[in-house]
Amino acid sequence: MRTPMLDPSRADSSEGPPVLVVARCDEQGRTTPRHTHARGQWLGTSKGLITVDGDHGRWVVPATYAMWVPPDVPHGMSSHGDFEGWSAYVAPAHCVHFPSTPYLCLMSPLWLEMVRRLAGDTRGPDDPAHRRLALALLDEACAAPHEPLGLPYPSDSRLRRVADAIARCPQDERRLSEWAIWAHVSTRTLSRRFVKETGFTLTQWRQRARLLRSLELLASGETVQSAALTLGYTSASAFIARFHGVFGCTPGRYAAGEPIHVSLATPSGMADSTVDAADQ
Repeated sequence: MRTPMLDPSRADSSEGPPVLVVARCDEQGRTTPRHTHARGQWLGTSKGLITVDGDHGRWVVPATYAMWVPPDVPHGMSSHGDFEGWSAYVAPAHCVHFPSTPYLCLMSPLWLEMVRRLAGDTRGPDDPAHRRLALALLDEACAAPHEPLGLPYPSDSRLRRVADAIARCPQDERRLSEWAIWAHVSTRTLSRRFVKETGFTLTQWRQRARLLRSLELLASGETVQSAALTLGYTSASAFIARFHGVFGCTPGRYAAGEPIHVSLATPSGMADSTVDAADQ
């Protein structure tokens, strides 16, 4: 079953109600090409997972999480597995309450319930009661803490080439010196600039990419064993231990629908505990 999302012309208009909330169901994954709209967008899922790509990073949005995309910020989206999602398009005048860069946060039960009510409200966004609830949703979103589920991209074109290659194939085990030769940059420059522009060493960034990719694979129906092998872990048990340490549940329980909770407050928490000697 498919439920249509908002008419693109309404998402690209600053006129009308302050918030427009819509929902969609897909029985299989779908991809939306890179685009922009005049309204800001909160997006999330109650089932499945979304990946969002932008100019400066990549984010995964599991069930019970939400992502903020500011107005006029280019982004593309892909869903994985059976998908039930929603979007709240925010008029520019109300976007001043949120950051000018994308980010993720964990939704509260109240926020989730408000989304359900607004998406199914037959009175429409011009109804006064609907409008009050929509504005309350923005208040709830403002209070939600940021969550470290993004993968920041470097801006240097040589480093970006390396990052794009790793994002496509996070199981690639090439060391820093090998990536430097491939990207036609010195090892020293790659090492220093990568940390400066992303906050991670190359090894840490790759481990982060693996973990985020594992969420996509599991949401799409891959087994824990298959995901571990695909991502280059030495064993399924090594993958399970790393996954549980970061997300607070096992991969199997996540695949069965248990929400994840990133238990580490800093981005480095999702990095590998070991660093290649070449990254030092």
